[in-house]
Order: sequence, then structure tokens, then C-alpha cells
Amino acid sequence: MGWEIEDGVMLTERDMRAKNKVAVLGASVIENMYGGGNPIGQTVRIQQTPFKIIGVLKAKGQSSGGQDQDDTVLVPLTSAAFRLRGDSQYVSQIYASAISVDAMDSAKEELEQTLRQAHKLMNGQEDDFSVRSQSELTEAFTSTTETMTTFLTVVAAVSLLVGGVGILNIMLASLTERTREIGIRVAVGARSTDVLIQFLIEAVVLSVAGGAIGIALAYGVCDIVQAKFGMTTIVKSWIIAVSLGVSALIGIVFGLYPAFMASRLDPIDALRHE
Repeated sequence: MGWEIEDGVMLTERDMRAKNKVAVLGASVIENMYGGGNPIGQTVRIQQTPFKIIGVLKAKGQSSGGQDQDDTVLVPLTSAAFRLRGDSQYVSQIYASAISVDAMDSAKEELEQTLRQAHKLMNGQEDDFSVRSQSELTEAFTSTTETMTTFLTVVAAVSLLVGGVGILNIMLASLTERTREIGIRVAVGARSTDVLIQFLIEAVVLSVAGGAIGIALAYGVCDIVQAKFGMTTIVKSWIIAVSLGVSALIGIVFGLYPAFMASRLDPIDALRHE
């Protein structure tokens, strides 16, 4: 796992053999329990069993999955097995590191052979364990990310389409209600271009206002996520600019037809409209 010691000492082979009740704490644990002070030499209870703190780990921060890597306590495997699990030597997960990236595949094969021998599996018997390399996990994560990206893109596209249709209906309803007003404007000298620009501006303002409300809701969700789950969220200014730009574009695209219809109204027919 690449843990490094900030203060004190790391667990040793002697601690493993003697089943010593010693522990090494992560930075988050120390911050929460000791207010960031030096806890070395003090005792911490794990399932009513006292463990002496002998070391402090260097902070790592959050993992790629958003988990706090510093919220951890390390104890000797033998101490966990016999003192915390009631003489249970079962190990559910083992982390191993290859000497290089090129040696990862051969290291995986060696691990599989070693585990088959340890589990006394005969030739032809299926593995009762699984060994996954970092590259496999990365590929799975990448595949999941691509799937989620595609899904969110489709959802966003449908949302924009629904919003655009909503703007279209609103502007058409506004056109129907304001037909007489448009006739009066044209009668007193307004050009078709003026009416077209007016309706386009109204559609853009309506669309951008909706985008601004969405951005405000996004900020609220980010604040809730940070407060509830302790995850850091980042909202970049260029993303906000692009969001408002897309909102304005939706307003122009779906507001163009009502604006064109309004600009093409005959002033005499418009003035007669009830």
C-alpha cells in the first residue's frame, strides 16, 4: 500500500510473531481522536482490547473513489486474528505490489500459483479465490466511467430537448396572447426585425434563467455532498460559462420559430385579433 511513517515506527516482524498489541494510526484518526496532537505512547482500545500507539502514518488524502485513506488503523495480522477475531486466521483480502509495471502479469501468475498451493487445490480444480491486477481494476473503472458518461450525456440531451420544447410552447403561447400587441408595435413603426429580436431575447432570457437556477441547485447539491459525506467538490468557472452558453443556445434554437412567426404577422390581421 506504500504507507510511510510520519512519526514513530512501523509494525515489525517481531510484532507479528509475538502478537504484540501495538497499532499505527492514520492522520484522520489522530485528528478526530487526539485533535492532531502526538498520540505515540498512548493506548487506544479496539473492541475492548488495549493497543499501544507506536507510529503515525503520513497523510495520503482521498483515494480515486473518494474514500479517506487516512481513516485507518494498522495492527499486526496475528494480533487481529487472535485478539480481535477470536483465534480466526482467515484472511479475506491481501494486497501485493509488483517490482515494476512490466512484472505485473508474472507477479499475478506467481500469486495464483502460491495461493493454489496454500489452498491445496489439485489440477483441474477451480480457484476458490480471485486475483485482480491494478490494470484490470483500471480497465473496469474506465469502462464504468465511459458507461456513466454516455448515460449522463443522453440524460442531459433529453433534458435539453424537453427544456427546449417547453420554451417553444411558452413562446408560442406568448405569441398567441400578444398578437394584438405585436400589431400595434408594427403599426407605429416597428420593423419585422425588431419583433424578431424581441422574441429571441425573451426566449434567451427565459432559457438562461433556467440554466442559472440549475447552476444554483448544483451548488446546493455540492454543499450537501461536502457536508454529509466529506467529499471535496470542485465547480470550475468555465463549466458555468459553458452551461450558460448552452442555455442561451437552446433559447435561440427553440425560440427562433416563434420569433419568426411573430415577425411575419400582418399588422392588420394582428390588430383584428381578439
